[in-house]
Amino acid sequence: MKKVIIFLIITISFSLLLAKDWNLASDISLTMNQNAYSDNWTGEEKGSISWVFNANFLAEKQLSAKVHNKNTLKLAFGQTHTQMEDDLGEKYWAKPDKSTDIVDFESIFRFTLGAFVDPFASFRDETQFMDETYMDTKIFNPNVFTETFGVAKVFFKDDDQEFSTRLGGAFKQYFDSNLDESTNDGGVELVGELRKPFAENVIKYSTTLNLYKPIVYSESESLEDQEDEDDWKQVRMDWQHDVDISLTKLINLKLFVQLLYNKMQAEDLQFKETLGLGLNYKLF
Repeated sequence: MKKVIIFLIITISFSLLLAKDWNLASDISLTMNQNAYSDNWTGEEKGSISWVFNANFLAEKQLSAKVHNKNTLKLAFGQTHTQMEDDLGEKYWAKPDKSTDIVDFESIFRFTLGAFVDPFASFRDETQFMDETYMDTKIFNPNVFTETFGVAKVFFKDDDQEFSTRLGGAFKQYFDSNLDESTNDGGVELVGELRKPFAENVIKYSTTLNLYKPIVYSESESLEDQEDEDDWKQVRMDWQHDVDISLTKLINLKLFVQLLYNKMQAEDLQFKETLGLGLNYKLF
């Protein structure tokens, strides 16, 4: 069932993109870092090579006088290769560790009726390229599907900048091919998006804040009388920041910061930061 849904989403998305007059944008980058040490180096440092690939795609269009469609796809994958030393003192490269892995697709249909707010419906699929939780590596696993219906407000928008918010009821399904059963929940979701350039487009900043308050959960009964029975009810937060500084036409400095809070995964706030200097290419 999951594969059928993904196939339908991709098919519909490509069909829409074949239409004319789409506003297309892309940002593709590759950052690398390398460390090397001589055989007689007295420190405990190890040679390493790390790389991260990032790609952001946007396709949006006013399909009709009252329907606007916006599609975004965010891809990121990175690995760190570390040089190790065996019992005989011989150096070898260990199996690479995954440092970044994101596949995030979202499609939003906003109904522009000329009112203070616009009704909207959206679909989102969050997954990753490789799931290495167990011995057998899974591709595009696990998946979190989110369908949201509510109202949206665009405060300002042009080719370079945008500020908008969305509030609605969200329904989430969690699919993991390593598990026999899927789970689902529903609640209220608030999303705020800001995209703004600085210094004549040399610096580009974007941020997305996602707050989700679950109200119902398919596994709530199985958690009764347990210490963590109310963890699923807590507000979840995903706050992402992207800073892109263009040093030359092809070389840029990228900073990504993510703040996560989901009490079902961790007690405290989670933090992730990626900073890299690399090559950048705009396809559209």
